[in-house]
Amino acid sequence: MTYQDALDFLYPLHRFGIKPGLDRVRSLLALLGSPHQRLGLVVHIAGTNGKGSVAASLASIFQAAGKKTALYTSPHLVDFTERIRIDGAQIPPEKVAHYCSMLKDGVLDNHSTFFEATTAIAFAWFADEGVDVSILETGMGGRLDATNVVESDYAVITTIALDHTEWLGETLSLIAAEKAAIIKEGSRVFTAVSKPEALMQIQKMAASCHAPLFVAGIDSLCEVVSAAPGMLELEMTTPSGHYPALMAPLTGLFHALNLSLAVMVAGDAGIAAEHISSGLQRILQTGYRARLELIGTHPAILLDVSHNPDGMRATVNALEAFRRDYHNFYVLLGLASDKDARAVIRELLRLDGFFVLVNIPSERSVSAEALSRMCQEEGGTATTFATGNEGLAYLRARAGADDLILVTGSFYLAGEILGAGT
Repeated sequence: MTYQDALDFLYPLHRFGIKPGLDRVRSLLALLGSPHQRLGLVVHIAGTNGKGSVAASLASIFQAAGKKTALYTSPHLVDFTERIRIDGAQIPPEKVAHYCSMLKDGVLDNHSTFFEATTAIAFAWFADEGVDVSILETGMGGRLDATNVVESDYAVITTIALDHTEWLGETLSLIAAEKAAIIKEGSRVFTAVSKPEALMQIQKMAASCHAPLFVAGIDSLCEVVSAAPGMLELEMTTPSGHYPALMAPLTGLFHALNLSLAVMVAGDAGIAAEHISSGLQRILQTGYRARLELIGTHPAILLDVSHNPDGMRATVNALEAFRRDYHNFYVLLGLASDKDARAVIRELLRLDGFFVLVNIPSERSVSAEALSRMCQEEGGTATTFATGNEGLAYLRARAGADDLILVTGSFYLAGEILGAGT
């Protein structure tokens, strides 16, 4: 197989959809010599929002400490290899082709999903490269997520909100129970969950696994010292120590809670304060992108992948802190059909901006026209374009130097923008 052959084989596996369960991925891993048992120190991360920033922060911190660090995240923005990294470097295309060739028959025999095949490829490369630490982000849920074949040293649960309810359940309690199932005997558990009905499920699972539990905001304290677009300074106290001046090149106060989790885990793992500090400063070198990332100035352009109401609420709250710095706000929005589009739009309407609604490059796209109708029914002002790049070109021509353009709603949309070289 060539790399293109591998992609041509992998992408159509989406036709198998989402099929929760661990038997198929275990059979694939068996073909590769059970690499999931050779991943070094394993940090397994689940949650509705914040997984990406916690994963990237921890990967950067462990790397700063001299550990050979694997990072598995999803989805990618531009190229498949973004999902699978060691010390920030993406998996070589020829390695994707190599492992895909080994797995092809097994994938077809078992009707394995895209995510299951991708997980097997990632674990095989990490094990073959002899990594010291593996930072693994769940795809969806936890209990039946393909990544949940690992025995984690650290189980991290970021936040819990209503998302993927058709698979995970329609209450916070049910969703939390699914995500808490990444906790294993011997794990140390860290969470930012605060809602009692969700936290209770995590406490219950941790107790049943005799796993010590630490809660951000209770077992740690975090104060925002200063914030600006592209910069966040924090002072933090955790069970492992006091960190008076932590800097991260991120936009939005909501990142503070996620960074707290990362620092708590790193400190617990014995990482020195200087490596925690330098790791956070270099978080973008892990490939962490499109989380209120500043990709243009005059007008300011922020690229974001928030796609559910809770995530969008955090995004809007972050931007409201900088409201006085800009004259007009513009929102370029595209959404997938499994999202609560109306609730997302209601959050964005708080910005009092002009909307440009677009189709995202996915068969699951909500049409720009449908988004426009919802926006106008909720009291917003909008126009539509067929693609994100056309919508952004329109806004660049319309916006003034002291305006702000927010591009948000989908990993697919962010990938389209970044793929065009923006």
